[in-house]
Amino acid sequence: MVQVIHAEDRDRQTGQTPGMSREAAICSEMTDARGLWMGLGRNEPGAASGAHHHGDSESGIYVLSGRIRFRWGDHLEHEIDADAGDFVFVPPHEVHSEENLSPDAQVEFIVARNTAEAIVVNVPDPRP
Repeated sequence: MVQVIHAEDRDRQTGQTPGMSREAAICSEMTDARGLWMGLGRNEPGAASGAHHHGDSESGIYVLSGRIRFRWGDHLEHEIDADAGDFVFVPPHEVHSEENLSPDAQVEFIVARNTAEAIVVNVPDPRP
């Protein structure tokens, strides 16, 4: 069955990480999805998320607006920046953090994962 999830129907009670917000749209709790999770993520101006990973899930991210820095690695020592229109791939179990590079504008991005559950594993900041 085809389903439409309207903006006001997105689930804001999904797994969260400090410094960013997620809203689930396509997931097993809201649709008949069995192998797909999609939602909207946001970081407020200048905000960085806590370190986290998504278990066995692969994540595909499309930046809708703003500029965001991704950090990853054993000590979050690697970084790459993405702008509106860019796609980012995050492999399973990769500990990472997202940082909004704008001091005055929110960054928004679409997230898709190859699991229907919202797997969010927050971890202590691994930086020395």
